[in-house]
Amino acid sequence: MIYDPVHECMPVEKMRELQLERLQKIVAYAYEKVPFYRKKYDEAGVKPSDIKCLEDIRKLPFTVKSDLRDNYPYGLLAVEKTKLKRIHASSGTSGKPTVVCYTDHDMEVWSDCCARLAAAAGVNGDDIVQVSFGYGLFTGALGMHQGCEKLGAAIIPASSGNTERQVMLLKDLEATVLVCTPSYALYIGEIMEKLGYSKKDLKLRIGLFGSEASTEEMHREIAKKLGIFTNDNYGLSELIGPGVSGECTEKCGMHINEDHFYPEVLNPETFEPVPDGTYGELVLTSLTKEGMPVIRYRTKDITALDHSPCKCGRTTVRMAKLRGRTDDMLIIRGVNVFPSQIEGVLMNMPEVGGQYEITVYREGYMDKLEVRVEVADGSYLTDFNKLEALRQKIKHNLRTVLQIDAIVKLVEPLSLKRYEGKSKRVTDLRKI
Repeated sequence: MIYDPVHECMPVEKMRELQLERLQKIVAYAYEKVPFYRKKYDEAGVKPSDIKCLEDIRKLPFTVKSDLRDNYPYGLLAVEKTKLKRIHASSGTSGKPTVVCYTDHDMEVWSDCCARLAAAAGVNGDDIVQVSFGYGLFTGALGMHQGCEKLGAAIIPASSGNTERQVMLLKDLEATVLVCTPSYALYIGEIMEKLGYSKKDLKLRIGLFGSEASTEEMHREIAKKLGIFTNDNYGLSELIGPGVSGECTEKCGMHINEDHFYPEVLNPETFEPVPDGTYGELVLTSLTKEGMPVIRYRTKDITALDHSPCKCGRTTVRMAKLRGRTDDMLIIRGVNVFPSQIEGVLMNMPEVGGQYEITVYREGYMDKLEVRVEVADGSYLTDFNKLEALRQKIKHNLRTVLQIDAIVKLVEPLSLKRYEGKSKRVTDLRKI
């Protein structure tokens, strides 16, 4: 089902015209209403009238996360606080939280964008949707809640945590759609098996996953455990929350809601645009955000764009699954390593479980990469030869992909920490 065929299937030329019109309007609006943008653009020597074509967006300076923190809490507001309908914020793990504000107009856009990506995954008014994101300042739960609700689906606002209860609700309330992080979906599958249930005991058919990068291999593992069609979606609170993009049933990239978000993928060193299919840093501009417009925001996420036609009929550009973040990339002995590469190797090996931890540390002057991973079958731990053969196999497979050696440590099933929200897979002790 296509929720908004007018915009999701708009001819490309018409979309570019709409984007330019909205870009010119939002730049002028931000310049007039937000002192931060007026000062930034004056210092860069650019005026709203300089935006005459879409390529002129490159004349505008970037916005970065520290800009939001430096203007905490309301410094980037373009409206009076009395016009706000909702206020969300990031976790603030590395300082003050980043506050994001929504007007009535923004809430309507947000709900529509989330409804689009849920519909693209196959959600409809007959579904029962269990939202297992944490409710609160985090945008994920309420964003997907209101999007699926707009499609007419019934919502179970389960929130996160108490995983045995999550399984009980999935089974007893006959949920057909699960909304959570992909790592939590894997954990739900593990607990379900521990309780003696199989995927045949559930009515689940779709998983809407977001909030953390995940590989195709991880999605295959989730699909095997829960018996569902897995779907990736993408968003970030600084722009809107979930609703920026999402996969359709063709699973060939995440369709970006281009009428609301203008995407650029740039070389993170030169900041020059890269061709379709080339990975770079995603930069996004909110074209319609009223309460707190965000222009040329450096997401730090690594992806690639694809403008080729999609079999689903949507004409919007698609972005690839995230390869990682520019600030998540590990440089180990001069080699660039993304955690997603390690995940891809491990998830392709049935002998290991779905959980792993990565630690980077320095021994003398040499960087070391350690990967701890659970075995799928605890009997490996009682047979040294079998265990060592598996360890060497993992080490070889990692070496083939990463081009460096890793220290591999195998641990018993269910021994590594599980996460109900975003997983924390990497510890870099070189920074401590």
